[in-house]
Amino acid sequence: MTRNKLLLVEDDNSLGYLLSEYLKMKNFHLEWATNGVKALEVLKQEAFDLIIMDVMMPEMDGFTLAGKVRDLYPSIPFIFLTARSLKIDVLKGFSLGAVDYLKKPIDEEELVVRIETLLSRLQSGNEEVTAENYQIGGYSFSRKNQKLQYGDETITLTSRESELLLFLWRNKNELSLHKDILTHIWGKNDYFNRKSLNVFISHLRKYLSKDPRISIENVHNKGFVFKIEE
Repeated sequence: MTRNKLLLVEDDNSLGYLLSEYLKMKNFHLEWATNGVKALEVLKQEAFDLIIMDVMMPEMDGFTLAGKVRDLYPSIPFIFLTARSLKIDVLKGFSLGAVDYLKKPIDEEELVVRIETLLSRLQSGNEEVTAENYQIGGYSFSRKNQKLQYGDETITLTSRESELLLFLWRNKNELSLHKDILTHIWGKNDYFNRKSLNVFISHLRKYLSKDPRISIENVHNKGFVFKIEE
């Protein structure tokens, strides 16, 4: 039985063929695009549960593609699978909204396990989503649509930004520990995910800056407190 729909964006024909055949063998529905431009064309035609993308590609690199996916299809999670493993590249990937950053070469079985873990966590969260709407200070937040509204201004959040905002709001005025946030949303507590968390906290602070009653305070080496003055 075919399961989730994946989009693989990989310009290396040998690796692309190997991964596409292996993932199909594992019953994933998979489309393979050889560069970012072709990937955007595919995304216009089909909906996907996850995108797996390389960074170094002709015509449009993975970081550029990730930015466009974030703007055009914010509800689709994506991961990087790349040989670029410098810290600055990893952090850039997470800052663009990646849910994982896997370094080549990677074992195919490990890739499948990582994909299944990510999708299981994301989909278990989606099962809870109905038409939930939350009033967060002067903002209205639609979890289903991933929209944050303040007056006439509407901000579209990524899946990860929505998860983080909801987690912090549910624990408002209390300390949310780094390890609890990372385990709940990223699935693991490590250095790179903590750096990524800081980036997403910065995004939320910017989005919520119009209401002076709202703040996200950093508790050094412990976590964050999402404060709302009543």
